[in-house]
Amino acid sequence: MKKRTFLAVLLVAASSSMLAQTRDGGISASMLQQIEQSQSKNPAYKALANAIASNKIDDLAKNYKNLGEVDTYFSVETPKQNIEDQKSSGRCWMFSGLNVLRANFAKAHGDSVRVEFSHSYLFFYDQLEKANLMLQGVIDCARKPMDDTRVQFFFRNPIGDGGTFCGVADLSEKYGLVPMNVMPETFSSDNTSQMQKMVSSKLREFGLELRRMVADGKKATDIKKRKTEMLGTIYHILTLTLGEPVKEFTYTFRDKNGKAVGSAKTYTPKSFYQATVGEPLNGTFIMVMNDPRRPYHKTYEVEYDRHTYDGHNWKYLNLPMDEIESLAIASLKDGHKMYSSYDVGKQLDRKRGYLDTDNFDYGSLLGTTFGMNKAQRIETFDSGSTHAMTLTAVDLNAEGKPLKWKVENSWGPTYGQNGYLIMTDNWFQNYMFRLVVNKRYVPETLLKQFEQKPTMVTPEDPLFLEDE
Repeated sequence: MKKRTFLAVLLVAASSSMLAQTRDGGISASMLQQIEQSQSKNPAYKALANAIASNKIDDLAKNYKNLGEVDTYFSVETPKQNIEDQKSSGRCWMFSGLNVLRANFAKAHGDSVRVEFSHSYLFFYDQLEKANLMLQGVIDCARKPMDDTRVQFFFRNPIGDGGTFCGVADLSEKYGLVPMNVMPETFSSDNTSQMQKMVSSKLREFGLELRRMVADGKKATDIKKRKTEMLGTIYHILTLTLGEPVKEFTYTFRDKNGKAVGSAKTYTPKSFYQATVGEPLNGTFIMVMNDPRRPYHKTYEVEYDRHTYDGHNWKYLNLPMDEIESLAIASLKDGHKMYSSYDVGKQLDRKRGYLDTDNFDYGSLLGTTFGMNKAQRIETFDSGSTHAMTLTAVDLNAEGKPLKWKVENSWGPTYGQNGYLIMTDNWFQNYMFRLVVNKRYVPETLLKQFEQKPTMVTPEDPLFLEDE
């Protein structure tokens, strides 16, 4: 066979092979040809491709005109406190929530007395309750097939680090609080991955056993007894990895310089909660969210929130951003920090600790546009609340409108702006999602709206992933 004829046969065979493999809706030979022909023939494209192949995209996409010194002045700012570090854990919600509680304590004492709460203590009971949620949820759904959405919800993620301020309120009221030096961090509280893999595996094993007990017609009392035994095993694992929860301790309060204030006293976790928080948290605050996919001024409740059986489902009032900003400004003006959450990875200049929608120009670099709005980003899982931080300051213009915001982060004191992040108002509008504010700063009309019967939403919704 001649060489040209042989090549022609090969090309026809290749084309036939591609057509044979391509179903309707697949990439056909003609479609691939169109795609290839649409690529740029500009010689500069090769240089750009070489640059992108050899460098971090963020380094090349940095907006040079936006690289000036970050303005750190804020017209309204709450007192600074020690920056903490969640390390390799997803406990940002707990750090942010306890940041608010310790700031409230300091303010109540004229900023002359400080307290640092133990995250490890509260995390212990968070993990125990989440284990109970999984096991009890499996029992309640035991007659559903394994491929049921709700059954898969429990088995896919039996336990996790994430949460919201609602969990801080429920857990601290129920179990109390202890100082950080009484129950310090452990390796597994700072690095939760391996511990949770083992606990998750055990919970899945237990879940299958509970489903068999229900299928075999075992009595409810026997199932409850067995679940309690299972939780005993989880409790044992948690004591080995996080430490035995403190029951009683002696503590001396100190000022911001470390000097003792008063004499040492003996506390239980519940009495320490009374000494530092002093009142039930539930009922004192509302959570507001910005979800432009849903009607505003309506309430929603997240089904099977992580403390459903031992606390409250996560409930929120959906508001437009300008109303959320008004609540935040009122609280900050009165000196009170707030729990808040964001999609922190979007347009984050890590070196400067600066968040601005103009930090990176990915569109120009890649020769395209990224045009989705906030609602579209949420509904396509492109954006959502990923990280909780403590809102501490706002800079207002002459008309009282916000120019920029500042949050206290939990990534250590050397990250960003000495442990803080600064964000423009435009970024805040686009990537801020949740705010917890004391009811004293909420207009009566919104408080009444918060009391509406909520619409139930599923935990699979893209916006209701827990803060980590």
